[in-house]
Parts: sequence; C-alpha cells; structure tokens
Amino acid sequence: MAETLVEKLTALVEPIVAELDLELVEVQYRQEQHGWVIRIIIYAEDGITIEHCKSVSKEVSYLLDVEDFITQKYHLEVSSPGLDRPLTSPRDFARNINKKVKITLADGDDIFSTSGTIVKVDDEDITLLTDNEELTFHYTAVKKAKLIIDFGKSGKSRK
Repeated sequence: MAETLVEKLTALVEPIVAELDLELVEVQYRQEQHGWVIRIIIYAEDGITIEHCKSVSKEVSYLLDVEDFITQKYHLEVSSPGLDRPLTSPRDFARNINKKVKITLADGDDIFSTSGTIVKVDDEDITLLTDNEELTFHYTAVKKAKLIIDFGKSGKSRK
C-alpha cells in the first residue's frame, strides 16, 4: 500500500522531534488560503518555546530540501498544540490526565455530551470522572473532545 504524504512527513519528522526530547503531536499537510502548509505540532511537558520551534523547523526544512518529495510550494509551520486544540488521539488524552474535558460521545444512535476529569487512559479506553459517576468508554465512541480551560479569578476587580 502506498504511503500517504502525511505518513511520509511523519516518518521524516518523528526522529528529529524525539532527538530534541519533544513529542510529535501531529503533522498536517493541507491547502489553505495562502497556499500549501506543512504544520508540525509539538509538545513538551514544560511547554514549547520559540527555540524548540526554530530547531525543529531548521532540521525539518533541511531534510525536506534533501529528500525533495513535495512538488508544490509550501509554508512550513511548527507550533505547540494550543489550549483549545481538540483531543484526538490516545496520547492527547494521556497527556491530559487530571484535567477537565468536555466530550461528545456516540453510543449507537445516541449522541450525548458530558464533562469531567480524565482519570485513566489505556490503549483502548478513557475513564472520565463526572459529577455523578465514573464513565469508561472506548476511543471510537469519542466524537469531539476539548479541554475546559479554567483561567481562574484573580481576585482583582476593575473600576
């Protein structure tokens, strides 16, 4: 079976990201308003810095020039996942254990949304602690999931 371009890009990028002690979250290749974009999303427990992005960009850019398998002109972007990025993979859920999430699940014809704290993740299931119960469901039941961002209250008031 032929390897897709995203799979080929992922295979190229993964060792570079790992060498820098970072995690590869996603590789995208898509046409956008300003042209074709290769977007590499990386993660580090302590956060992603501009230096991380520059290092990955420099190494990937060099390898893309050497390998020369993309025929279209493209823009290369390297970034962190961002706070509002949907959780789409088991690694995304595992990375966010003990964080609150809003999730939409499908069970046959039934679709429902709930929110709670991710308490357990394994190769097949996610366990979520809601206000009422602990729910365990398979990844394939997830239709949409996003972190609930609590910016907290500073205690200061504006006048």
